[in-house]
Amino acid sequence: MKILIADNAGFCFGVKRAVKVAYDQINRDDNRRTYTYGELIHNPQVVRDLEDKGIKTIDGIDNLKENDRIIIRTHGIPEKTYKDLKEKKIELVDMTCPFVKRVQKIVNGYHKKGYTIVIIGDKNHPEVVGVNGWCDNSAYVIESVNDVQLLPYIDKACVVAQTTITQKTWEDSLNALKLKVNKLVSFNTICDATNKRQSSAEEISKKVNVMIVIGGKNSSNTQKLKRICEKNCNRTIQIENADEIDLSIFNDNDIVGITAGASTPDYLIQDVINKIATNRKEDTNE
Repeated sequence: MKILIADNAGFCFGVKRAVKVAYDQINRDDNRRTYTYGELIHNPQVVRDLEDKGIKTIDGIDNLKENDRIIIRTHGIPEKTYKDLKEKKIELVDMTCPFVKRVQKIVNGYHKKGYTIVIIGDKNHPEVVGVNGWCDNSAYVIESVNDVQLLPYIDKACVVAQTTITQKTWEDSLNALKLKVNKLVSFNTICDATNKRQSSAEEISKKVNVMIVIGGKNSSNTQKLKRICEKNCNRTIQIENADEIDLSIFNDNDIVGITAGASTPDYLIQDVINKIATNRKEDTNE
């Protein structure tokens, strides 16, 4: 058996930074109650470990008290929530991904200029919910070309992307929007790490007959990696950790590819590699 590991698998810069800072809060000796606003990242193992160490996840701010500390997740939050937290005198540890922060600023600026905002992405994803909150929740959120067909004709619009969508979704939707908008300003805000991760996964999936995608079941970028790999490898499996691997599915002559979503820590990837490697003879190429 041979194992091929995709480049750029696992933690991206923004997630790695957020996780480090969150764990740093545990060692502070000021006895402040510390929370994350929503799940810090889409990885149940990391979220559970933080909660075990005293950093709880909350989905609202009504029960927060003055001087509590809250870590803003990588996906960001709406502008109103940001202002409400400051008014309540909550200490903010803002771990919004820099790429997401840029999208928020673009949307806010063009909204103030009178442009209609269009976001290409999943309307229920926390990043998109947060970005929409920087234009008074007025954006049209579209997931595909089909959604574009349902839009009215627009005089002038600014379009941005959820940072984890595929390049194809962006290009197809943008081309369709050009037929619906008189004056269209576009910003391809897919993060560079996402592009590289998806491209590497696609490349590896063409070379293997089993593809393993590691990541949280509620992780948007992991789901997209799975769909990309499925197009090239019909034995594509998504797992959250090594415990979910059924070794009986492998054959001695299999070539196994491994990739992982942006919220998957290195140790989970290594656990998967080790479980396969210790049960089968293989060559590992990294």
